[in-house]
Amino acid sequence: MYQFLKYLLISIFVFSCHTNPNKEKETIDETIPSSLKYAKNFQIIEFDDYQKVIIKNPINQQEIIYFLVDAEIEIPKILKEEKVIRTPIQKIIVTSTTHIAMLEFLGVENALIGFPQTYFVSSEKTRQRIDSGLVKELGNVQQLNTEILLTIKPDLIMSFEITGSNKTMQELDKKGFNILVNSDWLEESPLGRTEWIKLFGALFNQQKKADSLFKKIENNYLDAVKIANKAANRPTVLSGIVFNDVWNLPAGKSLEAQILKDANIDYLWSETEGTGSLSLSIETVLNKAKNADIWISPGIYPTVDELSKSNSLYKYFGALQKKQVYSHAHLRGKTGGYIYFETAPTRPDLVLKDLIKIAHPELMRHYEFTFYRLME
Repeated sequence: MYQFLKYLLISIFVFSCHTNPNKEKETIDETIPSSLKYAKNFQIIEFDDYQKVIIKNPINQQEIIYFLVDAEIEIPKILKEEKVIRTPIQKIIVTSTTHIAMLEFLGVENALIGFPQTYFVSSEKTRQRIDSGLVKELGNVQQLNTEILLTIKPDLIMSFEITGSNKTMQELDKKGFNILVNSDWLEESPLGRTEWIKLFGALFNQQKKADSLFKKIENNYLDAVKIANKAANRPTVLSGIVFNDVWNLPAGKSLEAQILKDANIDYLWSETEGTGSLSLSIETVLNKAKNADIWISPGIYPTVDELSKSNSLYKYFGALQKKQVYSHAHLRGKTGGYIYFETAPTRPDLVLKDLIKIAHPELMRHYEFTFYRLME
C-alpha cells in the first residue's frame, strides 16, 4: 500500500510538471474580461508577466495584437513569435496632436522625441521642447523622415493610420520599429475615446495614475449630464460650415452628436446613421436648420460679420441673425495649431460643460468657458 501511494504521488507530480507548459500556452488565448467601461476599439488583458493589448479596426473588423512586457523581466518564451513592446516606454513618436495631449495629461511628455509637422502642435509645454530641439521634426505623416528615425531610435511609433495605406509605416515595420496603431478617433462615445488614456498608462507603467485620471473625468462628465437633464427645454443646434461647396457636419452616431445629446441639446441630424461626417449641400442644410436656435463650430472665422461675408446664404440662418453662434477657433497655439482639436478629446467633460453653458446658461451661471465663446 505504501509503495502504491508513493508511485501515485510521483505520477501526479510528473504529470503536473509535464502539463504546465501546455497550460501556459493556452493562457495566451484565454478570454479575460477587460476593465474598460466605454472604449470599444481596444482591450487590455492582464497576465502574470505581461499584458495583452488588442487594437480593433471597426472599419474592416480586423484586430492587431501586441504584448507589453516590463523591460526588467525576460520575455516569456510563449511570446517568441508575437509583437512585443517593452515597457515603460522611454522614447516615443506620436503622429496626432491628440496623442500629445494624452502624454501631457499622464505627465510623460518628456518621452516624446519626434512628431510630423510640428507646427500643428499648440501645447506650450511641448512647443518649448520642440524649440529646444528635444522633439524632432519628422516631415509629413505619410512620409516620415526615416533618416531621423534611424538616428533617434524610438521605442515606439504610435500611428493613427488603420487602412494600411501608409507605405512609410509599412517600411518602418519591416525595419524592426515597433508600430502601434491608435484608433481612438473611431470610438462611439466621448468617454470611450478618453479611456484610451489607459493604453498610454499601460505603455508607461502608469496604470494606476491613468485609471485615476480617467475616473475624475468620468465623474465630472456624468455629473454634468445630470445637470443638463434638469433643463426645461432643448434648443435646436446646427454645426459645421461649407467648404468647397460641401457642408460637413457630424453624423448622428458620431462623438460630436453624442456629446450634444448628453448636453440635452436637440441636434437636428441626430437621427442620421454613421459615426463620421455628413456631406450635404448648403441648400439642404438651410432648409432644415434655418430656424435653429444655435450654431456651433462655424469654421475659423473670428467674427459673425466675416462669417456672414464668406457666403451670401449664411445670412438666412436664424442663429446667425440672432448672433447665437459659438466657436472654439479663437484658441490657437503660437504656430497656429488649434487647441480644441488637440485637447478636447482628452477632456470631454469640459467640452460638455461648455455646451451646457451655451444651451442652458441658467444651469451654469458661474461656469467660465474652456473652449467655446460667443462670436461677436
